[in-house]
Amino acid sequence: MHKKIRVLIVDDSSLVRQMLTDILNECGDIEVVGVANDPLIARDRIKALNPDVLTLDVEMPRMDGLTFLSNLMRLRPMPVIMVSSLTERGAQTTLRALELGAVDFVSKPKVDIAGTLRDFSDEICAKVRVAARARIDTPAVQVTPKYSADAVLPALTSQRKLRTTERIIAIGASTGGTEAIRAVLQSLPADSPAVVIAQHIPAAFSGAFTQRMDSISAMSVCEPRDGQQIVPGHVYIAPGDRHLMVERDGARYLCRLSDGPPVNRHRPSVDVLFRSVAQNVGRNAVGAILTGMGDDGARGMREMCDAGAPTLAQDEVTSVVWGMPGAAVKHGGVRDVVALERIAEMVLRLAVNVAETPDTTARMGAAG
Repeated sequence: MHKKIRVLIVDDSSLVRQMLTDILNECGDIEVVGVANDPLIARDRIKALNPDVLTLDVEMPRMDGLTFLSNLMRLRPMPVIMVSSLTERGAQTTLRALELGAVDFVSKPKVDIAGTLRDFSDEICAKVRVAARARIDTPAVQVTPKYSADAVLPALTSQRKLRTTERIIAIGASTGGTEAIRAVLQSLPADSPAVVIAQHIPAAFSGAFTQRMDSISAMSVCEPRDGQQIVPGHVYIAPGDRHLMVERDGARYLCRLSDGPPVNRHRPSVDVLFRSVAQNVGRNAVGAILTGMGDDGARGMREMCDAGAPTLAQDEVTSVVWGMPGAAVKHGGVRDVVALERIAEMVLRLAVNVAETPDTTARMGAAG
């Protein structure tokens, strides 16, 4: 019999504490072992109960959630899922919590909390399961149909012959990805080739995430408009709840946004972005898949690899969750597996040398 995942809920709202307790206890492999209405009580209950995972409210009495999280990660590191409000302030605070070491977050609205949390019960349970297995020493299951990238962008029956010298770096990530992307962007120079990114993130948080990345990067970072031209020195992060695709227009590349169905239950989807890059950029692109749960991006990365693009996956040791990178390796689309701190260096080097990259090279993993 498998040991249940032990969870401590820290929230000043009695309604949220009760709702999360009911949701998690309904999962056969999860058990809520205690609750606390402020961080000082939580500190004592962590010592007494030794939970596997902590859910932590962002806004708390007596000590704010960020101060508590910072102290916790310094003195007793453990997997933490933030519970944050769908507001601009909540988004900024949540992103700061991810920088401090939180694994993931669950959003709660200002109204109808009970109904909304119940709607996302499968996702909440999935995030707790992932958090329990996550690596925390380095900086959601849903019921909707699981579409492939075909639902947004059909596959090509033959490979296009593309003649251009413009380079594009394509990056995909999920759980733990906000910090992994930050690490990569901080290391890229202002004159880097253009970067397109699909990060699994709610619409209410993607704007704040993009602004934060713009503030730390030498490149210019934005959420693109539909039809916006892609140029060097710029980073284009998919808006939450919209697919980002790269389209070719003569000698130019453009951003295309789509409200098509979620792919692999995600919008934006990494598979959709990578497929568009494979079709329209081909061997002139470089692909990198970073930490995240699930397998979104694995098929698209294989398509990029088959189109002649060099591809990378973040290694297991530096990934918070090695789901997406591991799936890409198993699907046969990854040529190099490297530590997070080497991703920026590698994509730059490959972008410079990409014209000399042969169309066919040995791949890691099994052919999918």
